[in-house]
Amino acid sequence: MIEKLKSLAIFASVVDRGSFRAAALHLDLAPSRVSQIVADLEKDLGVTLLYRSTRRISLTSEGEVLYPKVTQMLHEAEAGLDALNFVSEEPTGELRVTAPAFLTQTEMMTTLSEFSNSYKRISLKLNFSDHPQDLIKEGFDVGIRAGWLKDSELMSRKIGHAKRLLVASPDYVNSKPQPLSPLDLESWDWVHFSMRGERAEFVSENGQTESVLCKHNLEVDSAYALYEFAIRHQGLTMIPESLASRGIAHGDLVHVLPDWSTKPLSLQAVWPDRSRRESLALLFVRFLADNSTSG
Repeated sequence: MIEKLKSLAIFASVVDRGSFRAAALHLDLAPSRVSQIVADLEKDLGVTLLYRSTRRISLTSEGEVLYPKVTQMLHEAEAGLDALNFVSEEPTGELRVTAPAFLTQTEMMTTLSEFSNSYKRISLKLNFSDHPQDLIKEGFDVGIRAGWLKDSELMSRKIGHAKRLLVASPDYVNSKPQPLSPLDLESWDWVHFSMRGERAEFVSENGQTESVLCKHNLEVDSAYALYEFAIRHQGLTMIPESLASRGIAHGDLVHVLPDWSTKPLSLQAVWPDRSRRESLALLFVRFLADNSTSG
């Protein structure tokens, strides 16, 4: 029976992640082993659970009956383990977290280090990527998102904000007429972050607002790439203050229109409503909210 329960959990992982290879990577098993375990389960049950093709898998009618029962079983088992953290003197378990890569250059790293030091029996596994990860599909317990959340079924809590600066290289700025307001920048080249809108909003010290269309022929999906192209004279960009300050200190960047500010990026922690590690996720989110400083 124990082996069958293990096989059922592996079957659910294949469905959750959409392929045998993805499930194998998550479970640290060989894809051939995962495929064989599911095949043996089907043979043992006398039914086919999955339709297989070269591109995707899908549930059979029997699989559709079994899968929700298995996920419910796994959730209850994990909830039981999770509940022990409420009565345990020291929280225990694995917590998988994904966060934007630029946070590695901010005080958020100090907060994460303090959490790790405070909870030695929690195995904290961190993924840093500027491309938002699918928490449920990829098996993350908590995600840290920078920006403004769209409608989502995920739970969320604000944990801080990240200030951004408008920067360009000194050579690029010197090649242009001196701007007096953000609207003067519409004819400039921009290096655009693919996950942000086409317009940038600015506010002056006296509260005046201006919206600028960021014309560009260079678009990237990484804050570090924005920085690298900016110091190579490719145009204007808005990057987190932590990155901008480094370039300014080295003389590679200048702060353009410092009397005008841009909207800070909101930092939000998000997690599934039915998290597999609910108490650890909530413990982590509360720690971030109580201890984070703006990046």
